[in-house]
Amino acid sequence: MERKILKFLDHWKNDDNRKPLVVYGSKQVGKTYTVLKFGEENYNNVVYIDSDNNEQLVSGLKKEKTIDSIISKLKEITSDVIEKNRTLIVIDNVNSVDIVNTIKTFGKFKNEYHVILITSLKENLSRFKGVELQFKSLMPMDFEEYLVAIGKEDLVDFIRVSFKNNSKMPFHSIAMEYFDDYICTGGMPEAVSVSINDGNLLLLNSVFDKIFDGYKKEMGLQENLIDITRSFEVYDSISQQLQKPNKKFQYGLIKDGGRSKEYENSLNFLHNNGFIYKCYKLNEVKSPLSACKDKDNFRVYMNDTGLLYKKMHLNRTILDNSPELKSILYENSVAVSLINCGYSLQYYQSLGKAIVDFVIQTRTGSIVPVELVPLNKTKSKSLSQFTSKYEVKESIRITQDNFCVKKGVRYIPVYATFCLSDLV
Repeated sequence: MERKILKFLDHWKNDDNRKPLVVYGSKQVGKTYTVLKFGEENYNNVVYIDSDNNEQLVSGLKKEKTIDSIISKLKEITSDVIEKNRTLIVIDNVNSVDIVNTIKTFGKFKNEYHVILITSLKENLSRFKGVELQFKSLMPMDFEEYLVAIGKEDLVDFIRVSFKNNSKMPFHSIAMEYFDDYICTGGMPEAVSVSINDGNLLLLNSVFDKIFDGYKKEMGLQENLIDITRSFEVYDSISQQLQKPNKKFQYGLIKDGGRSKEYENSLNFLHNNGFIYKCYKLNEVKSPLSACKDKDNFRVYMNDTGLLYKKMHLNRTILDNSPELKSILYENSVAVSLINCGYSLQYYQSLGKAIVDFVIQTRTGSIVPVELVPLNKTKSKSLSQFTSKYEVKESIRITQDNFCVKKGVRYIPVYATFCLSDLV
């Protein structure tokens, strides 16, 4: 499957100042497959090493201090040929600081070796940090990548043109149908592949179950055993949290009498490692938004809408007959898309309870309110109340309707949120 990260990897390969690259992202987003595919298509050979419980690798590299000695040791461990500029070295499942510290040697001196490290835990980055490394995240496939995967590249072009020109998208109803398929499947590559090639719901459910099992394994890496159990409890409560009229995260919904102090570590672990995304309430609206977050009040979204669909025990019949449930999946999808576009998540709530679902800040500093209009409503006053109180250059409503502009507000179909990375 074609992933957007491949363009980045191509640039990295040809960069004269290339350093070892750390590719990170949650389990099952396609990190290993994408990197190996890139290697097979762009190098003479790929040397792949799984570092999970690989004591030979850890102990072998720990002693090496020069590039030549590291390469010799890798050749010895793998029995593979490693050539300058012609071999891609891939070390997967990296959790060892010792391995990373040795690989940093390639980033200290200009050389002709190409090395990629892969890790699932984003928290590792704080231990791996250093100017000797480059970092790149990989998330589940967004709707644009999904359309490419199912052979609908032309539809992507129409969506992007309509977004740029604020003009009607001629194949709007078709795009909405594909988007409804997408929110049920999600963006995990294996789930997308099963959906495209097989369509067997039992097989798709087994893929989701495998992903959940992988997540539990990752959660089990926490040092404190009670935090592991609490992480399971927090994660399992998210679908219920999102089905409440008030989506503010409530600890009492995890268990009776649940308190923030009990679950703080688990929530932070899940958020920091990309299993979930926190969307913080804003105390005020001014630049920078990052300084205005109320860290005690937040919503929580899952990192993939397909996984949420599975957790909510839905099927297409239930979904197509319930605007409320479909709105929940749409909202989660918008949250994931905004993260994929590089934005942090915040929401606004006035004293009068008017809620704007997301407030983002663009790379040029512009503050943009983004309101998701529920499927069972045609109008919402929250955005107009926000714009009457705060001066903003642009405001957006996400709907199931086509592109248009009304009273200075941009209306964008929910399937086009991947285009929001182009906001300035």
